[in-house]
Amino acid sequence: MTADNAAGRQPVIELRAVGLRYPGPPPVVALSPCDLRIWPGEFVTVVGPSGAGKSSLLNIIGLLDAATEGNYLLDGRDTAALGEAQRTALRGRSIGFVFQAFHLLPHRTAWENVELGLIHGGTPRKERRATARDALVRVGLEHRLKALPTTLSGGERQRVAIARAVAGSPSLLLCDEPTGNLDSATAATVLSLLDELHSEGMTVVVITHDPSVANRGKRVLAIRDGVLTEQVPV
Repeated sequence: MTADNAAGRQPVIELRAVGLRYPGPPPVVALSPCDLRIWPGEFVTVVGPSGAGKSSLLNIIGLLDAATEGNYLLDGRDTAALGEAQRTALRGRSIGFVFQAFHLLPHRTAWENVELGLIHGGTPRKERRATARDALVRVGLEHRLKALPTTLSGGERQRVAIARAVAGSPSLLLCDEPTGNLDSATAATVLSLLDELHSEGMTVVVITHDPSVANRGKRVLAIRDGVLTEQVPV
C-alpha cells in the first residue's frame, strides 16, 4: 500500500488502460493503453517530440476527447459514464487550462478575461469580479487589471491566462507548452509562477517538448510513438 493509499487520498487523475485509436483503414494508435495516477499536489511534466502523442494525452486528461478504450477517473469520477453536458461541467469545475497561444479576448481587459473564464466553472455572478481580481493579484498583475491583451507583454498575457485558469480553484492545472511563445527570461518567470502555485498545493501537469521545462517537474513522464513511460532520475 502506498503512502497515498494509506492516507485515504484519491488521485486527481487516474488512467486505467486508457488508449486512443482513430479508425482506419488502417487504424492509427494515437495513445497506447496506459495506466497513470497523479496525486493531489503533484507537479508532473510530460515530455516528448512533436507527433509523439502529447496532444492526445492532454485532450483525454482535459476531457476534450474521449478515450476509445480504458477508463479515465477525474477526482474519482469515471468520465466514461458522463454525458457531454456533465463532462463539460466537470471540465469547467475541475480543470484550469493554460495554452501556448494564451487565448485571451483582445477587446476585453485582463480583469474581464479572467471574469469571463469563471462563468464556465459555475462561480456565482456576484462573486466573479472580486474572484477575478484576487486571481490577478495572485500572479502579480494588480497594476494591469484594466489593460487590454494587446498592450501586455507575452509574459503578462500568460500570467493573465494562468490567473484565468486558477481563479475558480480547480483541482488540476493543465498546461500545454506554456512557455512555447516566450523568450527564455520570460519563460523562467512563468515557470517560477507555476512552482509557486505548486508549493501552495496546486496539482500541476505540464505538457512540453522542451527537456529543460520537463525537468522542472517533481515527476517526469515521457511519451514517444504513443507510448507513455515514467523517466527515472539518474
